Amino acid sequence: MQQAVSHTFPTFLFRFFFLYDPCSDLLTLLTLLIDLWIFTMAAAKNKYSVILPTYNERRNLPIIVWLIQRTFNQEKLDWEVIIVDDGSPDGTLEIAKQLQKLYGPEHIVLKPRQGKLGLGTAYVHGLKHTTGNFVIIMDADFSHHPKFIPEMIRIQKETDADIVTGTRYASRGDIKGGVYGWDLFRKFTSRTANLIADVMLMPGVSDLTGSFRLYKKSVLEKVILNTESKGYSFQMEMMVRAKAMGYKVSECPITFVDRVYGESKLGGSEIVEYLKGVLSLWVKV
Repeated sequence: MQQAVSHTFPTFLFRFFFLYDPCSDLLTLLTLLIDLWIFTMAAAKNKYSVILPTYNERRNLPIIVWLIQRTFNQEKLDWEVIIVDDGSPDGTLEIAKQLQKLYGPEHIVLKPRQGKLGLGTAYVHGLKHTTGNFVIIMDADFSHHPKFIPEMIRIQKETDADIVTGTRYASRGDIKGGVYGWDLFRKFTSRTANLIADVMLMPGVSDLTGSFRLYKKSVLEKVILNTESKGYSFQMEMMVRAKAMGYKVSECPITFVDRVYGESKLGGSEIVEYLKGVLSLWVKV
């Protein structure tokens, strides 16, 4: 789609200014108008679906959804948010229902599940209900700021990437990735996790554990079908699988901010699961 658009519009301009003769037959003019119509329809067709898995995000959800809708509306882009709540006991789903009334069911889609079933399966569940041709996955705890979404979209268009992944550990031009609000132990753990995966799996990306990404929907559907992990090693496996399948990945520097409200869900069991995931991928991929 992107390549078709990029070629059609310059062709239209060239033909209009250099080839069109008002005295020529009507067929030439009609052809030029059809070119313009095709370009306009193609450019307007992109829609971005954001999948937000939630568990006890009652206080964060209104903030992140407001920022998402503001970002897309400012950029004049078509959008929707798929909220996948795993039976949060804090009333997250009730807040989501209020947000749906506020922004409309065409923008806020609720697909709750009974019980905490895992991050990976939440994305699989949410993906089934997306209507956009691009899918963004991000955290609902305000760690991923929607202000980076326009830059991710720009990079995707510029590089025709199948995936644009947010990175805390690389730069692009004047934009630098980073982390805010973490203590030394958390930074060390994240860096070490990425280093281990980089040495063993050689994924070719700087931030394998990040979970702020933009996918072409068709690509995400294929990658997720081949992904076996369901928990915290899910994001890592998704990227390793995508690279192994030959998909093009670009990186967008982001600033990761520790959650505004609530407690981190990362614990010792998740770290063990991650290490097992690295070893499993090293054997299989």
